[in-house]
Amino acid sequence: MAVNLRPAQGPRLPLIAGNWKMNLDHLQAVAFVQKLHWTLKDAKHEDGSVEVAVFPPFTDLRTVQTLLDADKIPFALGAQDVSAQDSGAYTGEISGAFLAKLDARYVIIGHSERRQYHAETDEVVAGKVQAALRHGLVPVICVGETLEQREESGPTAVSVEQLEAALAGVPADADFVVAYEPVWAIGTGQVASPEQAQEVCGKLREVIAEKLGQDAASRTRVLYGGSVKSGNIASFMREPDVDGALVGGASLVVDEFAAIVRYQKHVGV
Repeated sequence: MAVNLRPAQGPRLPLIAGNWKMNLDHLQAVAFVQKLHWTLKDAKHEDGSVEVAVFPPFTDLRTVQTLLDADKIPFALGAQDVSAQDSGAYTGEISGAFLAKLDARYVIIGHSERRQYHAETDEVVAGKVQAALRHGLVPVICVGETLEQREESGPTAVSVEQLEAALAGVPADADFVVAYEPVWAIGTGQVASPEQAQEVCGKLREVIAEKLGQDAASRTRVLYGGSVKSGNIASFMREPDVDGALVGGASLVVDEFAAIVRYQKHVGV
């Protein structure tokens, strides 16, 4: 959905992902996806050089999947969480097998809100990553530090530790995405500078190289998330190790999210 800003980046296709969180029922989801599709289509931004993904609530997934298929809308579908278990007596949990049947491509794992409100540990996150891979889903592994952690441990230590734990047992050829979301910049109006984002994203790529090899590091996309808006996305996308964005609140506003997808219009290239 745009022209290629960074051909020198090689095979990594930029990914702009919209995490709807607990917003939009299934009827609202239909209207939103249709309007987003037409907004981008009318602007002639469907050349496939940026991947767009939407992450609706579980109750919307079947409806959105049906719409994407029926109208041939070129958005990837993702879920906001997955169970570490495949089936059984786990009330309220959602199996990766169920998501795969809905043609979901991605699943967010380890988001800071899951870590904070549901006490998800690094071990829980690692189990969910394995579950996603078992069912052919692409885990979007979220890492990031609070302001207190940043002040105590520095800008990269927490994210590195979280990613190392999440990659335990992951094969070198696995397809996954990493999303760096500084907790202090989520929904606060504060934003990491492009240089701060690059410092952490670059370090995370080094972790992937150390754990899984240089090929994996070269092909794996690392996203930035944290108060991403149309006015700042282009500055992040100029950084060599930032391959896209995991967008929260701004992904619920069609024109704003469309402008984020069309980030090349904000730079002189």
